[in-house]
Amino acid sequence: MRQTIQNLEESQIREVANAGLGRSDVLAFWFGESDEVTPDFIRQAAIESLQRGETFYAHNLGLPELRQAIASAMTAKHANHAGATPIAMERIAVTTGGVSALMLAVQALVDAGDDVVAVTPVWPNLTAQALIMGAKLRTVSLRPQTSGPDAGAWTLDLPRLLDSITPGTKLLILNAPNNPTGWTLSRNEQVAILDHCRSTGTWILADEVYENLYYAPSANACAPSFLDIAQPQDRLVVVHSFSKSYLMTGWRLGWLVMPPQMTAAMGKLVEFNTSCASVFTQRAGIVALQRRDEVTPRVVAHLKTCRDTLIPALRTLPDLQVALPLGGMYAFFQLPGHTDSLATAKRLVAEAGLGLAPGSAFAPEAAGWLRWCFASKDLGRLTQGVERLGAWLRRVEQTESPRVA
Repeated sequence: MRQTIQNLEESQIREVANAGLGRSDVLAFWFGESDEVTPDFIRQAAIESLQRGETFYAHNLGLPELRQAIASAMTAKHANHAGATPIAMERIAVTTGGVSALMLAVQALVDAGDDVVAVTPVWPNLTAQALIMGAKLRTVSLRPQTSGPDAGAWTLDLPRLLDSITPGTKLLILNAPNNPTGWTLSRNEQVAILDHCRSTGTWILADEVYENLYYAPSANACAPSFLDIAQPQDRLVVVHSFSKSYLMTGWRLGWLVMPPQMTAAMGKLVEFNTSCASVFTQRAGIVALQRRDEVTPRVVAHLKTCRDTLIPALRTLPDLQVALPLGGMYAFFQLPGHTDSLATAKRLVAEAGLGLAPGSAFAPEAAGWLRWCFASKDLGRLTQGVERLGAWLRRVEQTESPRVA
């Protein structure tokens, strides 16, 4: 086996979850998914497809009906800005999930030894994929604010990022709205990054799967996207997924938006990876898009309520630092004195019945932080979780001298 593969780190999120799976007494908030089942009319579309016998291979790039539905939905969101152009179906490839879309993009763009820059903390798959391809990975970290009204919020040092991208940089990887921090790129930051990458010839891989989970006022009810400002020929690949805003994590259905000259070759890559997404899941995706106004606004409104329930409750705990995320579905917070987040997360499972993701899973600089997925049908689970965290912190303070966990 390649040494690069042997050297890949196992998922710390899974490591924590494995310590608590099967325990009915654990409140689990470790994975990035809602506990709400996919809407019935989406499930019914897949059932009807199966009943019609649609169990065969599909086109590598996806059903034309789904690609057109995606193109129309993306155009409606992103082609009404000055200078933006409609997003043609010829720029769309359907994939078996957002993870596959990200991996396909990296396979298409990165050779061994290429210089790749990623903004961290970030979901570890995004950095691991570049390493799998043999890239020379460099990271530019967001920085947490330590005081003031935005204490706990992570922000981008834009000049530092731009300085890190040179004519020798093949690919820039960005995830915004960001998992785990909730950080979101501003329009001005996107313009500066796109202009700079045009000048250096650097590709941008934008993971925008959380764009709909955005809580600031927005004309398009979504976060700023590179698609709002880019031209079709720009060196930009954008990744999307049905998972989060359509409650379809287990369906494994996503898509890529890319320059039209990439699409045919991307079809070949899909063939060599998965051949195609299953037809019945694509039928479900078509219906999800057709009836998106019945799903996504409700999901986002509920997630905002979850956020606005959890964050104030967490802020009642002494010394805990947490900001109100602009996007995504996570609270990312710091527990002073507990700098080993993996050890802390394991202790919380064992001693408090509380399942959170360790910050160190997303970057070394987040080792003192924990991620809490607040996508919960039952708001009471969130408040109960905060009560368990507070009780655990009090027990630790009473029974242990100030320590580094």
